[in-house]
Amino acid sequence: MQHDGSLKTEIAQVAATMVVEEGLEYGPAKRRALKAMGLPPRTELPDNELLEDAVREHIALFCADTQPTELRALRELALVWMQRLAQFRPHLGGAVWRGTATRLSDIYLQLFCDDPKSTEIALIEHQVDYEVRSVTGFHGETVDALSLRSLCRPLQETVGVHLMIYDHDDVRGALRPDARGRSPRGDAAALARLLEVGV
Repeated sequence: MQHDGSLKTEIAQVAATMVVEEGLEYGPAKRRALKAMGLPPRTELPDNELLEDAVREHIALFCADTQPTELRALRELALVWMQRLAQFRPHLGGAVWRGTATRLSDIYLQLFCDDPKSTEIALIEHQVDYEVRSVTGFHGETVDALSLRSLCRPLQETVGVHLMIYDHDDVRGALRPDARGRSPRGDAAALARLLEVGV
């Protein structure tokens, strides 16, 4: 019987390939990895930190020459949207914030506003087409997400931009550091600093 830790690492490596090469989110990638490896659906999955480590390793091995440029292009596009939506206190999360994004990654912005409908009104005023979906929020609650496509000129691709709508006061809990002491998301000023130092 394979040792639990090494099995989780193996699942993480298979899932990381799907995250990097197919642009899958962590949850679906882990479930697909189980299937691909012929493991029972109830097999214990690696946590997101282990998967993120595997994603970073995969990028370092296979995408080291292309990924930094792709990440920068996505961060610059994220900053454009954050500036457009500045009144809603946008924060960037996900792979684009963590530095593991590739050209297949979407941009995830969390907005904190008093009136959830005000974001939709702002998009309509800017003649932006969007779809409303429900997604799982920070604390497992259901939140509205406005999903749109935006042209990323350096990559010559349209990129998914997802705006998650939270209450104005949720911003406090949103900035609590993760298990490794890192901020799970950042505002426009924090993103501009990352772009400046080229991390």
